[in-house]
Amino acid sequence: MRSLASLPRRLRRQLRRLMPRTLQARLTAAFAAVVAATLVLVALSVFNRVGAYFDQQQADDLAARAAGVGQYVLLIADSTASIRAGHAVVTPDGIVDPAVVLALNETKPLQVMTDDVAQADIRFEVGLIDGDGSNFRPASNGSFSAKAGGAGPPGQTREHLTSGSVLLSVTSAPVPYGVQVVLVDPYTFRTPAMSNVAALLAIIALVALAAAIGVAAVLARRFTTPLRRLTEASHDLAEGDLARRVPPDAIREGATEVIDLGLQFNAMAERLQASVETIRRDRDRSREFLADVSHELRTPIAALRTFNELLVEGAGDDPATRAEFLESSRAQLERLDWLAQNLLELSKLDSGLVLLDLRLDDLRSTVEQAVEGAATAAARRAIELSLEVPPEAVTVRHDPVRIGQVVTNLVGNGLKFTPRGGHVRVRVEQLPTGAAVSVADDGTGIDPAELPRIFDRFFRGARASDARGSGSGLGLAIVKSIVEMHGGSVAVESRPGAGSTFRVSLPPDPPERAVPTPPGGQGGVVETSPSLSGNRNPVTAP
Repeated sequence: MRSLASLPRRLRRQLRRLMPRTLQARLTAAFAAVVAATLVLVALSVFNRVGAYFDQQQADDLAARAAGVGQYVLLIADSTASIRAGHAVVTPDGIVDPAVVLALNETKPLQVMTDDVAQADIRFEVGLIDGDGSNFRPASNGSFSAKAGGAGPPGQTREHLTSGSVLLSVTSAPVPYGVQVVLVDPYTFRTPAMSNVAALLAIIALVALAAAIGVAAVLARRFTTPLRRLTEASHDLAEGDLARRVPPDAIREGATEVIDLGLQFNAMAERLQASVETIRRDRDRSREFLADVSHELRTPIAALRTFNELLVEGAGDDPATRAEFLESSRAQLERLDWLAQNLLELSKLDSGLVLLDLRLDDLRSTVEQAVEGAATAAARRAIELSLEVPPEAVTVRHDPVRIGQVVTNLVGNGLKFTPRGGHVRVRVEQLPTGAAVSVADDGTGIDPAELPRIFDRFFRGARASDARGSGSGLGLAIVKSIVEMHGGSVAVESRPGAGSTFRVSLPPDPPERAVPTPPGGQGGVVETSPSLSGNRNPVTAP
């Protein structure tokens, strides 16, 4: 037995199956339904108003016909009474003159009244009336009726109704009398006219509904096309096509909200693509970094393993050989320790674990201490190291220890690539936008093709000389990270055989935390500057 409670739910499911599935079809159907409901309400209102108008016209017309029948009856009654002089149409006792009765019952007058005048079946009564014509009393023999015998006038149909009674009186007669007429089942124009009006309203409604459906389909298509493009772009984006965007012309076709949605989608896709590319670059750099670290560690470890094996095999029996191996092992251990310290330092800088101790101090003293610390190495290499500072104080907020590390690394880098008898110049400048420290050398210089990668970790250049082959390749990466933490920038200008100039620019009041960005540059100049996005990219140095 089917449960009655399940019928509404089943009916709702069936109705949902019948409903359009697409938004465009639903919008079209909804708009068409609203227009159809509006047309139905307007048609009903117009039909009712027209019907009321025709009812009033019909009532007036039937009253005029009844009055015509009454006048015809009075005419027959008066003419018959005048022939019989001295006889009243209705006696004071309420009896119609038999001659008048006979004249009113004749076929021809009745046919004229029904077919020509009334165009309906008629019932009329003759009787006495008061002098003022306000009270009518039918005579005992004054009731008459007749039926219409013709087919009726063209374009009219019979209506099954009874008209209101119309009373005509003759108060000037010796015995005042009157006639009361009622029309039954009259022929009228009302039904054909209402049918014509209904047909016309139906045609107008169908044409309007068809036009509304067409307009709704066009508007719905115009509204849903951007949404369809958004859906297609979202699908392609989900499938991995990160370059997929909503075409601008498709966005401009929609409403303001749809345009905003499309613009936000494109902006989201741009940020998503940029984030994914950044993640991929970071992943690739991490792999390269691990490979470089493995390579850097493999060399001293392999050397230590070789020394150990040679010592085990008996090479240590020779004191001179043993001393040489021990000295080489010590150098490799120092290199491992130096590499580990630089990697740890760079990791701390990149991860944000190092907090700057910013002080409003004279930059000259910070640079002087770093240059003094490198004077011994310069003298050992027979390289002239000079410092040029302005006479007045160069006051900026900076971390003296970290900026000293920057100057030390840059001066050490210049000493390493400058031949004996060369010159390394350090200069401090006061700028309207802060301060600058430049380190210039007249060494071997850097090939323009290598400048874009000068700050990459472990990068030493394709033409690896003895100087380029030494070191960890992390010094300039540390320089870049420290400078960008101060909100500054570092640039390098170099030509092969003409030396290199590194220039560090520092703002007067750096932010609490500045984040490094990837290096860039063209020709013989590479410059790095702080990023607004907060992304951190690994960098290395020769």
